[in-house]
Amino acid sequence: MEAYTGFASVYDIFMDNTPYEEWAEFVASLIKRYGISRPVRGKDGAGEILRKAPDTDCGEASNRKTEPVDSDFGTEDELLASERDLVVDLGCGTGVLTELLFRMGYDMIGVDHSQEMLEAALSRKAESGSEILYLCQDMRELELYSTVGTVISVCDCVNYLLEDEDVERTFSLVNNYLYPGGLFIFDFNTVYKYGQVIGDTTIAENREECSFIWENYYHEEERVNEYDLTVFVREEKSGLFRRFTETHFQRGYTPQEMTGFVEKAGMRVVCVLDADTHREVGPESERVYVVARECRKKP
Repeated sequence: MEAYTGFASVYDIFMDNTPYEEWAEFVASLIKRYGISRPVRGKDGAGEILRKAPDTDCGEASNRKTEPVDSDFGTEDELLASERDLVVDLGCGTGVLTELLFRMGYDMIGVDHSQEMLEAALSRKAESGSEILYLCQDMRELELYSTVGTVISVCDCVNYLLEDEDVERTFSLVNNYLYPGGLFIFDFNTVYKYGQVIGDTTIAENREECSFIWENYYHEEERVNEYDLTVFVREEKSGLFRRFTETHFQRGYTPQEMTGFVEKAGMRVVCVLDADTHREVGPESERVYVVARECRKKP
């Protein structure tokens, strides 16, 4: 899964048309509608929001009653609430979406396997003054210090898992760290998109400060999408261009396969949506959202 090394330095430049704000609003709407995590502050850190977490359809785990127990870190109720309200951005990249959700009031943890991408995320954090915790981890080896109310993974991060067992292991770890009744929200590119939309193509883009050539190959039998990136970046001091290459592999999945992985991990599928229309998934859906709930932990 080694990727996003040299490309990390120019990733945000080439992704400047990505609708991160729209994605953040949609993800937040799913959390509000189905989830148990709540914003703990107002937008941009102004004030504090207090509201009851919504009921879940898998028992009353989110509203369990406990006797307050004082500790050095607060009452037991406060400790449980702090876990329930945590949101993990799995495959956070340079932290753009993570920052947007933090501004909406959520306590955020960003996890990514690429140290270079996290360096960009940390630079963004330094500029914004946000309080996001970033962890450098492979999603297949996810290790958190507590349970969390919500895990999200968008922008086809899950497609980097090339084997069934990789998906199963990752989803099982997500389920393990979800607070009772917590949500897992993720998207993925479908077999249809890789095979029929992208296929074997070459894409090039030329900008003042950097350029890239994207050579795409779809291996139909394995359902693996390979893209070879050649990037040219202008050095500030010399004005000369530096060239580097990366190869990425992603695997296409069907909605039926993904919901099967979710259920095998012990979660319950809440809804499956076309990422573009936010409606029912069809045979030509290119990217799909899955919302799943943790259901096996006892309150």
